[in-house]
Amino acid sequence: MKIRILSEKHNPLLKRKEVAFEVTHGQEGQTIPRLELRSNLSNLLKTKLDLVFIKKVETKTGTTVAIGEASAYETAEQAQLVERKHIIHRNVSADITKDTGSTRPVEENLKKDKPEETESVEEKASSAIKTEKEIKKPKKEE
Repeated sequence: MKIRILSEKHNPLLKRKEVAFEVTHGQEGQTIPRLELRSNLSNLLKTKLDLVFIKKVETKTGTTVAIGEASAYETAEQAQLVERKHIIHRNVSADITKDTGSTRPVEENLKKDKPEETESVEEKASSAIKTEKEIKKPKKEE
């Protein structure tokens, strides 16, 4: 597997490097797993593994070449503020949390962001119907 950086741009507003890269995965015959690619990309960019997030990887049809985009943030907090949650989730794995331990807060934040259901759908619908009936009732004049 060979990784070649096609373009690298520093974005000072979002405090990150935006990287376009090309991966030649030759004899393997399939696209490199995202986590392995992320590890190799972090070594190439000389940054920590938990600061690199791969946004997309697309293999060109009929070739062994994949083109991708990634971001390397200055801090983990900045990554959590800027990066979309599904991208963070794609780039975090149980294997990584065992090795580094530093991505555990990211997973916990993802769990916290999920809304907790306190009412069932039926309860919500029945309460909406009750309030609708109350609105439509004409008030009796005394």
